[in-house]
Amino acid sequence: MLAVLLIVLTAGVAVLWAATPGVDDARQRVAERVAEHGGIPLAGDAPPRIAAALLATEDSHFHDHPGVDWRGVLRAPLGLLTGEDQGGSTLHQQLARILYEDGATDPAAKARAVVLAVKVDREWSDTEILRMYLDAAYFGHGFYGVGSAAQGYFGLPPEELDWAQATVLVGLVQAPSAYDPFRSPDLAAARQEHVLGRLVAVGVLDRAEADDIAARPWGLVGGS
Repeated sequence: MLAVLLIVLTAGVAVLWAATPGVDDARQRVAERVAEHGGIPLAGDAPPRIAAALLATEDSHFHDHPGVDWRGVLRAPLGLLTGEDQGGSTLHQQLARILYEDGATDPAAKARAVVLAVKVDREWSDTEILRMYLDAAYFGHGFYGVGSAAQGYFGLPPEELDWAQATVLVGLVQAPSAYDPFRSPDLAAARQEHVLGRLVAVGVLDRAEADDIAARPWGLVGGS
């Protein structure tokens, strides 16, 4: 039975590989997305605090997998049965859905994103993937890309955000409306605590540091 399942899965991957496009134009697609929405692209590599918070929260095995974390893939069928989101999408998969699937999350789009994620990993370096993701992600309030989001929420370039600001910002990528710091500060704070907990779990911060960061003001500007 297992052998049959492996054969079917292998055949399915082969079909999807042939049916999905190449990803050598990913950077161009990111640039077009940023320009379309009036975003501010990163001037260099991902700022260290934002990168650390993002990887700890969204993809802690980012540097170790081939575009897909198979632990997450194996959890996905359980999510379909229970109706609960089991997580597991890597940054590569999320980037693939943004650039090549118009953000779609239906089962077919998710399947294509798995194959596209492997292609992304083969074509681009980790540094380039992280930068493209941060430029392409949506952070709410019309802010596309971390450059626009940092300016829009805090009036600062992303490299100048402190830990409190960086963890609030990273908390937005999964659900910008739900964790909106202007309109739902309590939920934003709860999400920030989750991000800080992940940073503690992966050893970037200790618990005392995380508690100190959680108590700091965010320095939001504007609001709508």
